[in-house]
Amino acid sequence: MKISLFEYIPLAAQPQIKALMTQDNLVVKIKKERKTKHGDYKSLPNGKHQITVNANLNSYRFLVTLLHEIAHFEAYKKYGYTIKPHGAEWKSTFQHLILPFLRPDVFPSSILPLLANHFKNPKASSDTDIHLALALKQFDKNQDKTYVFELPLGASFKLYNGRIFKKGIKRRKRIECMELNSGRLYLFNPNAEVELIDE
Repeated sequence: MKISLFEYIPLAAQPQIKALMTQDNLVVKIKKERKTKHGDYKSLPNGKHQITVNANLNSYRFLVTLLHEIAHFEAYKKYGYTIKPHGAEWKSTFQHLILPFLRPDVFPSSILPLLANHFKNPKASSDTDIHLALALKQFDKNQDKTYVFELPLGASFKLYNGRIFKKGIKRRKRIECMELNSGRLYLFNPNAEVELIDE
């Protein structure tokens, strides 16, 4: 049985999304969880345009991700393919697209002020906005996740790919962590999902 795209987004957002999809003639594919991205957009050789979004996202993050990717398509269509992927043209297109959805019948009132703040200057990933990312994660089905910012200094943790790190000091926005295998330092988003290793 094929699951419809509309089963993944809030009911109140569905008519507007249907209109956008019809107008733009986009192909949307639902993918299994990808650890490095929530979704993507690409122009296909046959002239069609494809968006993929991860199936594991809650309906609010799914909607934000879908609109993020539609904004890529619309920005390229309007300004051409020489623009920066997350430059000024994409930002203004994304702001224009999301505005009609920033309503209490689409998003919970606890998220709306955070979304409004984020969309003053949207980033390449909503995960870089710590407050918004954590607010959106409250609606995930799987709540037993651990984030880097929750770990004590010096704690060891494992990533989904098996690499093991030790938590270090917080810089301005990111947390310095050392990979135990190589001794190299990496900067982590504070809300990166990790697995604590009991020592």
